[in-house]
Amino acid sequence: MIVSVILAAGEGTRMKSKHSKVTQTLLNRPMIDYVVSSSEEAGVEKNIVIVGKNIEQVKNIFQNRNIIYKTQNIGPEFPYGTGYAVSLAVDEIADDDDVLILNGDIPLLSSDSLSAFIKYHKESGLVGTLLTAIIEDPTNYGRIIKNESGHLIKIVEHRDANEEELKIHEFNPGVYIFRGSLLKESLKELDTDNDQGELYITDVVEILAKKGHILGTFLLDDVDEVHGINSKDQLSEAEEILRKRINTKHMKNGVIMENPSNIFIEPGVKIGMDTRIYSGAKILGKTVIGEDCIIDGGSTIIESEIEDNVQINRSVIEYSKVFKGATIGPFAHLRPKSEIGQNVHIGNFVETKNTKLGENTKAGHLAYIGDADLGKNINIGCGVIFVNFDGKDKFRSTIKDGAFIGSNSNVISPVTIEEDAFIAAGTSVTKDVEKGALFISRAESRSIADWVYIKRKKNR
Repeated sequence: MIVSVILAAGEGTRMKSKHSKVTQTLLNRPMIDYVVSSSEEAGVEKNIVIVGKNIEQVKNIFQNRNIIYKTQNIGPEFPYGTGYAVSLAVDEIADDDDVLILNGDIPLLSSDSLSAFIKYHKESGLVGTLLTAIIEDPTNYGRIIKNESGHLIKIVEHRDANEEELKIHEFNPGVYIFRGSLLKESLKELDTDNDQGELYITDVVEILAKKGHILGTFLLDDVDEVHGINSKDQLSEAEEILRKRINTKHMKNGVIMENPSNIFIEPGVKIGMDTRIYSGAKILGKTVIGEDCIIDGGSTIIESEIEDNVQINRSVIEYSKVFKGATIGPFAHLRPKSEIGQNVHIGNFVETKNTKLGENTKAGHLAYIGDADLGKNINIGCGVIFVNFDGKDKFRSTIKDGAFIGSNSNVISPVTIEEDAFIAAGTSVTKDVEKGALFISRAESRSIADWVYIKRKKNR
């Protein structure tokens, strides 16, 4: 079995935040979630997360995930260091397990790279493998020291490196795989004989090498994948790397982007070919967008399904579905559970919620349609309001095919308006309307001559 131990207890004081470092977000998603998800996608069967005072914050992120938590206590009676943190997981590690050690603040490491790393370790027969990368300026990083055969023998921290070792540009990002039995034995041999007085997981490498065990390295092609995060500026840098990676992938798959550096797309989004996305758009969650769509700048789409040939103009869509050929906006708001049918038009400042609209129905401007089922070929006039709440309960209305709802009308739920019914402008619909009927509730209009002048004379 492959078991991961993910180190996530650090508070990250340089982050300058009341929130734990690993719960800071990149593209609207906590960095620890990227690490755990990559581990899961790489085939890790058991994930153990080492937490500290941030245990509740981390648990809230993974409420429905199968994760084991181990708490790293802090105080003079407890050891410090990465070696101690890993040792907290030994009860969950079998002798024949392969143990993948990850850091919770390296969110850009992809599942593909982790899978290749794990595969290399298994096929090479090594007892321990260290993922490494080469960086132009390795200052403050641990250097990789190998013997004449190219096998890993130790990791030397920057402050302890001699002149020759400082010339090495291959560094240690803190990602390892060890055979379970040997890792557990080595953890018992760690000591605090160093300038920090801590137990270091890096010392496991030298302990095993001195016993004659063969360890190796796996060189990562893209050093950005092990971009560590300790401050808000590093968080911003990592988010920009992730944004570019995601947007480039979509463009390679046929999506057209205007100014991709200013387009915000979360990792779980899927987008079809020839869809055009303009600067400023935000697409979040597990949204699916079809082909040949236009997403104008300023639009935000959250956890929604958008079919082919849809146009969205500076609008917000949340947890909804939009069928083929629909046009949305500008400045429309589809609230959760809206289903916008084929070739429907939702126009300026129209809001929908928990509503279905059949094909070719139109609501051009300034309307609220909530808790309703609308059929096909319906016209919703300007200023129409579906009055669905009495202060205590919500009610639902049904509008059938071909109905016409005149401007400034109120549909006071629950009512049913039958096929081809015509609701006159300014009407409040308080009861069901039969098929093909004209429904009107306005009082008779009249004009009182000279009313203004008579009123003025009385007020003198």
